[in-house]
Amino acid sequence: MDGAQGQTISEFGTEVASRDSVNDSHPILLLGDALPGIPPFQPARGLSSPHAQTAWATLFPALLPLPETTERRLRLDDGDLIVLHDDCPQEWRRGDHVVLMLHGLGGSHRSGYMVRLAARLQQRGVRAFRMDHRGCGAGVSLARFPYHAGRVEDLAAAVDMVERLCPGSPISLAGFSLSGNLLLRYLGESGDRLPMSLYRAVAVCPPIDLRHCSSMLGTSRMGQRYDSYFARRLVRQLANSPQWRDDVPLASVHRAPQRLYDFDELYTAPASGFESADHYYHRASSRTVIGQIRVHTTILASKDDPVVSTQAFRGVELPPNVTMCLTQHGGHLGFVGRRGVDPDRRWMDWRLLDWLLN
Repeated sequence: MDGAQGQTISEFGTEVASRDSVNDSHPILLLGDALPGIPPFQPARGLSSPHAQTAWATLFPALLPLPETTERRLRLDDGDLIVLHDDCPQEWRRGDHVVLMLHGLGGSHRSGYMVRLAARLQQRGVRAFRMDHRGCGAGVSLARFPYHAGRVEDLAAAVDMVERLCPGSPISLAGFSLSGNLLLRYLGESGDRLPMSLYRAVAVCPPIDLRHCSSMLGTSRMGQRYDSYFARRLVRQLANSPQWRDDVPLASVHRAPQRLYDFDELYTAPASGFESADHYYHRASSRTVIGQIRVHTTILASKDDPVVSTQAFRGVELPPNVTMCLTQHGGHLGFVGRRGVDPDRRWMDWRLLDWLLN
């Protein structure tokens, strides 16, 4: 298909990956021949395994200091509250750049990638807002309803709040993992309703087809372990919180769910007004609306991601303003690279800074 009309990812990057100019660890760019200024991702020595990348990024978050964070609560239309953590540099002035960030499943404003990116933005004079979804982080006791991959109304409300706090400022958005899907869904289905202040967007490791990604977790032993880990963590997070419901099927089971699909079937779907987990996945997945995105957007994903299957991108048509950077390695929210390429080994952080601000 002509580049001006978009590009279909029909062979999952095969036509790009086969070019001699792209080696095994170089980003595979599925729109255009190359993106200037992107160094190839090479895993840090000893971290070539996707599981090592994923675990290292979680166990060693390399948190950076964030002084004088202001907590801002936002009341939603249904009465629930979410929390935005405002990291504003002293030199920031009205009209300067702003970035709104959204954490992944089981995360919060304290997640390593959120803190690091906010600190790096602050060092550049950019104001950052780290959003806690319903029932997460500082909002753990402030919501009755769960957050999920299709809560576009929550993101829209947060963007409106940032606009009110920062009138005249260009706003960039960054969504990680499950929030990467949420971000793409918001951009694709909102169309002309999007505020003119939106400048750039980046989605990292997004599960754009929730049913496919859930199914793929069950096809390998390690995938089943990730599946069980997330399901058990969500149950623990839910227990003794205002989000617990006695009227959903989860309340009557004798054994806690060991799969995300079962958790969504027993809790997320009925507590959020969906008929079933499959209905929720269908309504919330962003795959069908990516072609409608009109904001300049970059999608970063890794082919060896052990949590989110990137095979879901096959056949997706990217509009000219959406670029995908698909690396051979990186794990899930890992991308811990070798020394000497960037100021430190967090290859993902430095790419996000470029894509969000330039």
